[in-house]
Amino acid sequence: MDRLEELESISVFIFREAYANFKNLGMLWSMGKDSTVLLWLARKAFYGHVPFPLVHIDTHFKIPEMIEYRDRLVREWKLNMVVGSNEEALSAKRTFPDGAVDRITCCSLLKTQALTNVLTAKGTRYRFNHNTDRYEPEENPEPFTGVIVGARADEEGSRSKERYFSPRDRQNEWHIAEQPPEFWNQYKTDFAPGTNVRIHPLLDWTEVNIWEYIERENIPTVSLYYNQGNGMRYRSLGCYPCTHPVKSEARNVAEIIAELKTGKFSNVSERAGRAQDKEDGGGLESLRREGYM
Repeated sequence: MDRLEELESISVFIFREAYANFKNLGMLWSMGKDSTVLLWLARKAFYGHVPFPLVHIDTHFKIPEMIEYRDRLVREWKLNMVVGSNEEALSAKRTFPDGAVDRITCCSLLKTQALTNVLTAKGTRYRFNHNTDRYEPEENPEPFTGVIVGARADEEGSRSKERYFSPRDRQNEWHIAEQPPEFWNQYKTDFAPGTNVRIHPLLDWTEVNIWEYIERENIPTVSLYYNQGNGMRYRSLGCYPCTHPVKSEARNVAEIIAELKTGKFSNVSERAGRAQDKEDGGGLESLRREGYM
């Protein structure tokens, strides 16, 4: 068993443990490479079927190609897709692109608060109806008790403090010091009522592992990751006002892997192109304590 097979086996096990232990389970899908690998692994874990809804927190400022890619796979793979937003903040134009708040506050409103509303079923959720081919308001939504997330420990400092099964309180807040220990592949899955649990099947994967797996499995990814002829590509995806492409000649997965292993990005942070990280002192722990992804 090579390293990718080992990581795949652990992730599939975590998926099945989560499905067996949490009644109302959902999985965040941002359309980025990590959560798309997560989606691929979910389909493997359950033999081609994803037995829980996918959740996308739509800030309404995502790069258009990301939304096009989302809806194409939703249709092709017959995915159960749920979308939620902070409609109150968007209607009031309390966003960074509208000049009303700074980037960190914008993330808090459009991502953290929107996620909390979706998980607790307090905000309007829209579910894709494959019969009508459109998103429609979800009737009688129930709170999610567990949510699967594509976070990796190597991606950003605060994520390295996560567990495979990481509890949040009733307000969706993260208390780092109170996380249960995880020794010898033993995981706590029994939590007090009202606890929302984040599940991280990709926790021990690296950026290189992700791309190597994408190459091996031939996983479809959004075109933004590749140089389209202008000498630029995105290394990390997010909202267009705060996410910037990097200079790169990589036009395919093999060339991206070479860049990461021995090239210009071998010692450069994956999220170096995220402007909100710089405003938060280079990390996202303050936001993630409040419930950010």
